[in-house]
Amino acid sequence: DDSVMPQTIESINHAKAAGVPIIVAVNKSDLPDANADKVLTDLLQHDVQVESMGGSTQAVKVSALTGAGLDELTDAITLQAELLELKANPARPADGTVIESQLDKGRGPVATVLVKRGTLKRGDIVVAGAQWGKVRALVDERGQQLKDAGPSLPVEVLGLDGAPDPGDQFVVVDTEARAREVTEYRVRQKRQVSGKAGAAARASLDQLLSKLKDGSVETSELPVVVKGDVQGSVEAISQSLDKISTDEVRARVIHGAVGGISESDVLLAQSSEAPIFAFNVRANKQAR
Repeated sequence: DDSVMPQTIESINHAKAAGVPIIVAVNKSDLPDANADKVLTDLLQHDVQVESMGGSTQAVKVSALTGAGLDELTDAITLQAELLELKANPARPADGTVIESQLDKGRGPVATVLVKRGTLKRGDIVVAGAQWGKVRALVDERGQQLKDAGPSLPVEVLGLDGAPDPGDQFVVVDTEARAREVTEYRVRQKRQVSGKAGAAARASLDQLLSKLKDGSVETSELPVVVKGDVQGSVEAISQSLDKISTDEVRARVIHGAVGGISESDVLLAQSSEAPIFAFNVRANKQAR
């Protein structure tokens, strides 16, 4: 009944920037006046064309309340994984990505990780970002203790000496000495990256343009993130950027929305190496 929300548009833009396929789950399909076709039609405005309308994007009607359609959604994800030939070897030391982390009063540092390859076991020595430790416990989404976790399984890991940052890579190593060596190296790398990021943040748009002119930055397309205080301004700015594009170089708005600059906007800009243009809005605390 809400149709396409701003967070839906943001998710679409993230998926497009990352070049990954989309599966649409139309929720609240159990409502008496539910109209899934309206949602799917609205998605056409954002270049998402589902299979029923001649496109290639899968769409499934689901209900979080009744559980209807969840099996079909799982089947759709499995089919997409098979088409992309997503495979992993479980018979090797685990590695993957930190999804989120927190400091729990009773349990200490807790990291939610997604295993990409291998099998993560209790007792493994893990390096996650700039943190390391021996896995004391593995907990699934239902709060159940696990002995191990295979590929594509999200679990909470207890036993790290600190909370890693979301997006950090984790890997299982052989010894504690190796773990310390890896974390020390990652800390040095993080400091270097922070220094470069600070310098980049201080760089002005004039410097970016001068680099484009002298050829030190070679690009035929400049990705841009646009935020504004009203939707009309965002649309007008996006259209203006498109009009000033030439055959040699063009500006591509990868995300345009109303509201302050969020952490999600900064992450998208970093991953796409795009500047953020904000009009009459400011960055929130997390984005700063």
